[in-house]
Amino acid sequence: MYRNAYSGLSRSTWLLSVVMLVNRSGTMVIPFMTIYLTQPSMGYSIGQAGIVMGIFGAGAVCGGFLGGRLTDKFGFHPVQLLTLSGGGMMFIVLGMMKSYPLICLFTFLLSLVNEAFRPANSTAIAHYSKEENRTRSYSLNRLAINLGWAIGGAMGGILASINYHLLFWVDGLTNIAAALLLRYFLAPDPAGADIVKKKSTGDPPQSALKDRVYLSFVGFTILFATCFFQLFTTLPVYYKMELHIQEYFIGMLMALNGLIIVLVEMILIFRLEGKKQKLFFIQIGVFLTGISFFLLNILPPSAVTAVFCMLLVTLGEMFALPFMNSFSISRSVPANRGQYAGLYTIAWSVAQVIGPSCGGQVVEHFNFQTLWWLIGGLCVVTSVGIGSIR
Repeated sequence: MYRNAYSGLSRSTWLLSVVMLVNRSGTMVIPFMTIYLTQPSMGYSIGQAGIVMGIFGAGAVCGGFLGGRLTDKFGFHPVQLLTLSGGGMMFIVLGMMKSYPLICLFTFLLSLVNEAFRPANSTAIAHYSKEENRTRSYSLNRLAINLGWAIGGAMGGILASINYHLLFWVDGLTNIAAALLLRYFLAPDPAGADIVKKKSTGDPPQSALKDRVYLSFVGFTILFATCFFQLFTTLPVYYKMELHIQEYFIGMLMALNGLIIVLVEMILIFRLEGKKQKLFFIQIGVFLTGISFFLLNILPPSAVTAVFCMLLVTLGEMFALPFMNSFSISRSVPANRGQYAGLYTIAWSVAQVIGPSCGGQVVEHFNFQTLWWLIGGLCVVTSVGIGSIR
């Protein structure tokens, strides 16, 4: 079963996933950023921390737009190389900032550079895969992301217990290491084959902004992602403040999410791909995510509840995200793939503006319980909306 699930993928797809694994093995700053800013040595409120994460999202919006345009113009390889190395340096610089205005400024710059990587990476996966295994190719890339996330989350919890500044150095250096691997082991196609030659195609390809079905999908993606980002921003603070869970265990919970995806997702996608429309599986995943947030209020507050809800939200993620990536690219052609990938990145980036900042404000003015009811309800509404896309 495992062998069949992983067979048929190109060598370049595997190499790209190795690059992603190295990059994401250092993913430590963003999951712990809210806790880092609210610790006594930094002294910022959860509302201020939420604004910083919202600024990260604003930079990501700009990065998604810029990355998509640059990918269509220059090709996915140079854009990936530049953003990985530049993002690595920005992580290190951000860790040196102490004043709130400088933290906000460099958070924006980091996000701008770092998130411009996503459209180029998504375009590269599509380029190296075939239509019949594209969802699995995206799933393999997500496997690398989540295996790295598991490693980074576990290490991040340990390093945060020692010194939070170590997170910024490790995150930055793994970005730079991934850039070096990409440069030496996954060279660009000869003669710029990763850049689509538009002159030979006759009529220009349709703009993603004129695709009404896709725009509806992007709108619902923003709603879902707004909910999903609570997993990495307000939820760790809830674990710390309400459940009194220590940082190392929070890191282990983050790692659990990644490990389950590594062990299960490729098999799940192999069994599901082609069986029904992609939107059907996305709808299920969004609904399960909503239920997981509801259960934070319904079940007794404990570490056991935290683990169970993490298992459920991970199942929802495995249904939704691979098919969301695949559906996004399926609406495009090679000549406008950067546009579509960029708009999909922007959808998640807009949610990074809305989700953390609004989540932090709801907690500050009301409480965590109110936030979980709101987020769970929004997921259910979004699930119904996705089912209505035609």
